[in-house]
Amino acid sequence: MNDLDVLKVFCAPDGGNGNALGVVRDGRAYPDDASREALAAELGFSETVFVDDPERGVVDIWSPGMRMPFAGHPLVGTAWLLDIEELVVPAGEVWARCDGEFTWITARADWAAGRRLEQYASAAEVDALPSPPPGEGWLYAWAWEDETAGRVRARGFPRRGGIAEDEATGAAAIALTARLNRALNIRQGAGSQLLTAPGPDGTVELGGRVRFAPPTP
Repeated sequence: MNDLDVLKVFCAPDGGNGNALGVVRDGRAYPDDASREALAAELGFSETVFVDDPERGVVDIWSPGMRMPFAGHPLVGTAWLLDIEELVVPAGEVWARCDGEFTWITARADWAAGRRLEQYASAAEVDALPSPPPGEGWLYAWAWEDETAGRVRARGFPRRGGIAEDEATGAAAIALTARLNRALNIRQGAGSQLLTAPGPDGTVELGGRVRFAPPTP
């Protein structure tokens, strides 16, 4: 698909890992909900973005089976790809910036509701969880790796849409940051890295590295 970019968002320091993201730069190629839902299901990524207005930053986010009013890793990835300072989603306006290595967005913590945050006693317990664990509803399992340094081990389990495990989940990282009210350095999934910092008035800044995904052989 010539109009599709595939990115990895929240990459590790070596550029590996990261959560796959599809971005359709010209949303007119998929003009209705049915065609967008079908592409999101076909790609099978946790989210796919359709850019409806690149100048104003208006985007439409789909996971397999549903539209998302807000999601973290799609907006970090799209901000990096478009090199834009503002994105507009149904939840509201999202500010973005890039400091060279990391791309950051600022969003409201209450946009990240709907995920259960469950703390475990150790990173080893998080590592040992099956994918996905039994039960229903979005689960964000986490434990301290180093509480003093703000380092967290996490795994995310949507338990819907055929996605067993989400490699890197920006919205859940925002929710955890708001709950703990401190900056975090999160290692999620196979080794993705997410950085966060609480801001004023219920906002959280979320950042990570973005790379183009290697071409499929």
